[in-house]
Amino acid sequence: MADVRLLPPAEPRTAPISGGVPAGPRVAGRLHALVLRIDAATPAGRDRAIDVLRALSTLGVVLGHWLVTAVTLRADGHLMNESPLGHLPALTPLSWVLQPLAIFFFVGGRVAARSYPTGHYRPWLAKRMRRLLRPVGTLLSLWILVVLGLAAAGVAHETISTLFNLVLSPLWFLLVFLVLTALTPLVRRAPGRIAVVACAVVAVLDAAHFAGGGADWIETVRNVNVLAGWLVPYCLGAVWAAGGFARRRPAALLLGGGVAATAALIVWGGYPASMVGVNGAAMSNLNPLSLAAVTFGLAQCGAALLLCGPLRRLVGQPRSAVRPAQDRQLRGTPGQFAWAAVALMNTSVITVFLWHQTAMISVTALALGLDGPLFGLHTAPDTLAWVPVRLLWMAVFALLLVGLCRAFGRVEHDARSGRATVA
Repeated sequence: MADVRLLPPAEPRTAPISGGVPAGPRVAGRLHALVLRIDAATPAGRDRAIDVLRALSTLGVVLGHWLVTAVTLRADGHLMNESPLGHLPALTPLSWVLQPLAIFFFVGGRVAARSYPTGHYRPWLAKRMRRLLRPVGTLLSLWILVVLGLAAAGVAHETISTLFNLVLSPLWFLLVFLVLTALTPLVRRAPGRIAVVACAVVAVLDAAHFAGGGADWIETVRNVNVLAGWLVPYCLGAVWAAGGFARRRPAALLLGGGVAATAALIVWGGYPASMVGVNGAAMSNLNPLSLAAVTFGLAQCGAALLLCGPLRRLVGQPRSAVRPAQDRQLRGTPGQFAWAAVALMNTSVITVFLWHQTAMISVTALALGLDGPLFGLHTAPDTLAWVPVRLLWMAVFALLLVGLCRAFGRVEHDARSGRATVA
C-alpha cells in the first residue's frame, strides 16, 4: 500500500495572539491551517481517488463488523458471537454495502503492481511485509497477555474463545494479502489471464460442492477459493496499473456483468444472498469464498472505476504551496477537508483494521462489568429496534478506536519508515 506522508507543521513567525481572541476562532484557524498543510504536502501527481477507495473499503469493513457481529450474553453467563442477519434477513442488503473487500484487493493490486521495481524483489517484498507484520505482532502480543489474564481470572473458555476469535478474524485477510503481494511479479506478467484462471478455479470447486453434497473432503479443497477468489480483483488491479481501464466501457461491463451474474447465481444457482457469513446458514459466500462473492467483487471493481472521477473532484487537487504565515489567513475548502480526513485515515489504515474489533470487545466487556447487560450491546440482535441502538454504541466503539490508533499507530508509522518501535 502506498504511503501518505504528511509534512510536519512549520512554526510561523507571527506576533503573539492577543489574549482577547476567543479560543474558538484560534482552534478553527489551526484546523484550517492543518488541512491546508496536508493538502500542500500531497504530491501533485498523486491519484487521490485510490486513497479514497482504500479508506472507504476499510471503513466499510469496520462498520460491517460492528453492525453484523454482535457479542451477546447467553443465559449461562457466557459471551457468544451472533449475527443480526440470522434473525433479521431484511437486513441482508447491508452486506452488499459493508463487504467491500474486493475493492481493497483491487486497489492493493494496482498499488503493488505500480510500485514493484523489476529486479529488486527481495527488498521490495521485505519492506511491504514489515509494514503489515509488525503491527500484527503488537496486536497478538497484547491479546496473548489478555487471554492469559482472563484464563487466570477464571473466565469461561467459551467466552475467551469468542473474544479471541473475533480479534483474529481480520487476520486471515492480511495473510491472503501478503501471499498475493508475494505473487505480484507473476501477476504483472499476465494479470488478465491469471484472473480468468482463478475465476475458473472457484467455479469448478463450487460446482464440486453442489454436486458432492458438501462432502468434507470437497469443503477442505474449497479452501483454495480463499486465495483464488481474492486473486481475481488483485489481478484486475494490476490490469488497472497497466492502463487497462483507461475507458469507461470496461468498467461499465464489469459493473453490469458482475451484478447480472451475482443475481443469477443467487436466484437460480442456490447461493445465499448475504455476502457475509450468517450463523446457521448452510453455505457462506465468504468462508470459503464463493463464485457469487467473486462476481459481486467484479461489480464492486467496476463501480470503483466509475467512481474515480467523482471522487477526484470531491477531494480536489493540491493547491499551490503557501507560506506558513499565510496558513492562518486562508480557509480550507470542503474538498480539502475531505482529503485531510482521507489522508489521515490512510496513515493508520492497518491500525484501524487490526484494532477495530478490540475497540468493540473492550466496550462490550467493560459495560457488562459496570452495568450488566445493555440493549444493543449484549442482547440478541433479533428485533429492528436493536439496529438504531447499535448505531449509537458504534459511536462509542469509534471513540475508543481513535484512542487505540493514537496509542498503537506509531507501530505502523515506524514499520513504514523502518525504525524500531521503543515501548
